[in-house]
Amino acid sequence: MKSVAALLLVGMLILWTELPTGSAWSCPPVRVTCARPNPPNQCYTDRQCPRYHKCCPSSCGTRCFSRRFALLISNA
Repeated sequence: MKSVAALLLVGMLILWTELPTGSAWSCPPVRVTCARPNPPNQCYTDRQCPRYHKCCPSSCGTRCFSRRFALLISNA
């Protein structure tokens, strides 16, 4: 019984790692560059951002964007 539960858990973990992060949208274009030589980064991957946010380059380092905010920036 324990081996069945362990196999089920391993299978679920494998499936979970293969699932997309839910961010099928792309980052907005960066139109302004930062004057700082080494701007701070808020994130390095999408997994470091809150749910439904994406790690994108901004005018000064990378930061977490929501889809709504990214759409506002790209349409401006």
